[in-house]
Amino acid sequence: MEEKLMAFERLLIIMDELREQCPWDKKQTIDSLRHLTIEETYELADAIIEKDMVNIKKELGDVLLHIVFYSRIASETNHFNIADVINALCDKLIFRHPHIYGDVKVENEHQVKENWEKLKLKEGNKSVLGGVPISLPALVKASRIQEKARAVGFDWDNSEQVWDKVQEEIAEFKHEIDTNATQEKKEDEFGDVLFSLINYARFMDINPEDALEKTNRKFIKRFQYLESEATKMGKSLSDMTLAEMDVYWNKAKGL
Repeated sequence: MEEKLMAFERLLIIMDELREQCPWDKKQTIDSLRHLTIEETYELADAIIEKDMVNIKKELGDVLLHIVFYSRIASETNHFNIADVINALCDKLIFRHPHIYGDVKVENEHQVKENWEKLKLKEGNKSVLGGVPISLPALVKASRIQEKARAVGFDWDNSEQVWDKVQEEIAEFKHEIDTNATQEKKEDEFGDVLFSLINYARFMDINPEDALEKTNRKFIKRFQYLESEATKMGKSLSDMTLAEMDVYWNKAKGL
């Protein structure tokens, strides 16, 4: 524990020195750091997907730096400091884990999540869905919305019901296509298809964001193989027929 405290103290000292002496660090504001924080978070997410523990450690450090940086800036205007941030977090964790720090009994993870959402409402949240960030990517947001709704009992009974809903939404989307509906109606039904598929993924214990990202990376790998083979033949993809490209695409699938 002492080693950890010394490391954190060292970071705080360095942050103070940079804020007071470095021209770039002195210039930063909470607003100017925002886009950099988002970038660092995505870099951490990339490292996690790659299961690259070396880079996970590095990117965690970058995210921690931003937390300390925001806290240092806020301390200059007496809004809060890093101690306030940590103590508020500790208080919240204790309050939201009454099965650890109180006399509440739980039997499984689902009950923990149910209690978590109920306690958030006691803290002043007007809606269970109020904690879902507006700026989240739509796929991630749909997952979080469904998880939060489930935590208070608003959910399907079984996966078969959800799969029936998926098929129903696909049929409705196909109907809008077949009847040449407006773009707005087609988009609306397509959104319902995606939402229902994400819901089914949840019942299958599949993270849809992770699944789609793996498919993205798989497609990139195969497409780049196709480009590489075309280059070896002295061709560009635009010079090749779809049938020719399919030959190399199928080879890429076997790699």
